[in-house]
Amino acid sequence: MDSRAASPDGDADADAGPLRTTGPRDGVQELRLHRPAQRNALSTELLRTVVAALDLAEQDPEVRCVVLTGGEQVFAAGADLEEMARKDMQAVLLEERPALFARIARFPKPLVAAVCGYALGGGCELAMLADIVLAGESARFGQPEINLGIMPGAGGTQRLTRAVGKSQAMRMVLAGELLDAPQALQYGLVAEVLPVERCLERAHELARHIASKAPLAARLAKEAVLQAFETPLSAGLLLERRNFVLLAGTEDRNEGVQAFLAKRAPSWRGR
Repeated sequence: MDSRAASPDGDADADAGPLRTTGPRDGVQELRLHRPAQRNALSTELLRTVVAALDLAEQDPEVRCVVLTGGEQVFAAGADLEEMARKDMQAVLLEERPALFARIARFPKPLVAAVCGYALGGGCELAMLADIVLAGESARFGQPEINLGIMPGAGGTQRLTRAVGKSQAMRMVLAGELLDAPQALQYGLVAEVLPVERCLERAHELARHIASKAPLAARLAKEAVLQAFETPLSAGLLLERRNFVLLAGTEDRNEGVQAFLAKRAPSWRGR
């Protein structure tokens, strides 16, 4: 499903459903959650649309980095509770949402999240799937599922603990308390805190900078960094070295070295 509808400037149709897609431009594709009346609640339909857009971005050589964002008041307030209320235990057991989150986690190109306002529950879990999270000063991160008699179910207990440590994760999960933007920066959940009006602009600046790098190197470097959360150090070092060796056989590696020696800008070809 191509969420890039035709429009005069080549960007997405502003009324093209729960996700607005812009670009690619300068190697960057923007995905904007757009369910304002529902505070960008993550319905299954919205997650399917995000996955479909990322599938297209993965196959598009013009896309070298993706920016994921929401609104200035809310990134995503969590799961769609009206949808959740209709499901019993069997329906929850069989639902496709875990597979959709897993597919987003497997997106191989760099993914930058620009988070303003609330990123709660599934919204916080979605933000944590990004490789780099930038926060507006209004950002609030939390896993308040315990207030509904449930718990995080899309990575909140695992990725949050790896990001902020056991004690802070327990506070957020067991007490339902939130982190504001400065706290999120202090505990390592986000990379930068910016004025709200500057957050998305900075995300695009960073994404364009990443997109200007050798795409194969960025892809394999991302894979290696993510493996640090999945494997022992020895296995991670083996993967790192394997990817390093693979890049030695690419045209881009030769171009990068020759460009450096000639003191000129490299021209990456992605092969």
